Amino acid sequence: MPGATSAPISTNSDLQQLAERVDRSIAEVRTLDDASQVKAMAMKSAIEEFHKLGLTKIVQRLKNDARGKELLLELAEDPTVYALFSMHNLVRADLRTRVARVIEMVRPYMQSHGGDVELVEVAQDTVFLRLTGSCNGCSMSAVTLRNGVEEALQQHVPEIQKIEVISAEPANNLVPVEALRGVAKEEPGWVAGPQLAEVREGEPFRMEFAGGNVLIVKFRSHLQAYRNQCAHLGLPLDGARIDPETGVLTCPWHGFRFDCTTGECITAPEAQLEALPLRVDNGRIKVRIQ
Repeated sequence: MPGATSAPISTNSDLQQLAERVDRSIAEVRTLDDASQVKAMAMKSAIEEFHKLGLTKIVQRLKNDARGKELLLELAEDPTVYALFSMHNLVRADLRTRVARVIEMVRPYMQSHGGDVELVEVAQDTVFLRLTGSCNGCSMSAVTLRNGVEEALQQHVPEIQKIEVISAEPANNLVPVEALRGVAKEEPGWVAGPQLAEVREGEPFRMEFAGGNVLIVKFRSHLQAYRNQCAHLGLPLDGARIDPETGVLTCPWHGFRFDCTTGECITAPEAQLEALPLRVDNGRIKVRIQ
């Protein structure tokens, strides 16, 4: 058509304006009476669930195709698409973002006890923190608060295997994670498993312990531990296959398929493998089972 122009490409400023518009609308809804708020938020939730269902199916189809998975990764690099996927929990935030979220989660507790924590850096599997106030020192309360930070990180970001604390005093720069715990290496709840070299790429490893077993998988050097139970009927997964290209783990019993790096169920999105904290100490894998 004469005079027609192509649609403008979305920019970061467009995304910011739309986000601010959503925030303003939600703020306005919260000024309504209780009954109207409930109705408005219920409609918002229903629309979001409708969009999430469709987006989930799109993402799953793309993941199951080699070229589609490549396109999906390219799309996720666009801030607008990433924000949409993130809102519906369809993408996993990068490691530093997830660590930062945990720090923000524990900060109110730290501040209520006269301390604070600052994220300095995340380097591979190590987090560097700076503790201030009552958290900085060797008193029992300081150790307790430090342990609280470590526990939260291990629970919510199991990829983190080591925490280094940069002291507020220049005389002592780094404190090893063992010193933070103030206990022996064999902490309650942690079970020593196989040597790192025993777990082979793409081959599920069944780790036995008193009272049960867990599944350890390694895909493209990423280690993850799960309860050895399929989210379908609870049957063991140690006989499963892992696709070397996509990382899809297929249950040997009824064919349910999972992303072996996240535990996400591709067959039934509402199902999920139960991930367990994992770390490597001196070449030996340890899993927290409690």
